[in-house]
Amino acid sequence: VLALHGKIREVGEKILASNGKEVDFASALQSCEEAGGTLATPTNEDENKAILGIVKQYNRYAYLGIKEGETSGQFNYINGTPLNYTKWHQYEPNGKGTEKCVEMYTDGSWNDKKCNLYRLTICEF
Repeated sequence: VLALHGKIREVGEKILASNGKEVDFASALQSCEEAGGTLATPTNEDENKAILGIVKQYNRYAYLGIKEGETSGQFNYINGTPLNYTKWHQYEPNGKGTEKCVEMYTDGSWNDKKCNLYRLTICEF
């Protein structure tokens, strides 16, 4: 059972929660799905700010529910639909196919990153 200790936020129709654990992308996604949700995926500025609130609380970068598709440099939501909102850091994404996952920095901007690093798990429900 997730012990949340106030690490839960509502934004629009979504509920965001973090267990405070840092794991790789696949493990983060799996733990969110096992809990009945998915990785936190900002689709607008309000959602980005709510996720950022958790990122700042832990002062840790977090993976987002966004992955690079078949086309290098083209990122989609995990369900495969194209992004309708982005907040890339300046000069990002720059992995050109080598960095397939996306992390959020502690300023709320995004960076494409390899998927095998340990980042904060934030789920949305």
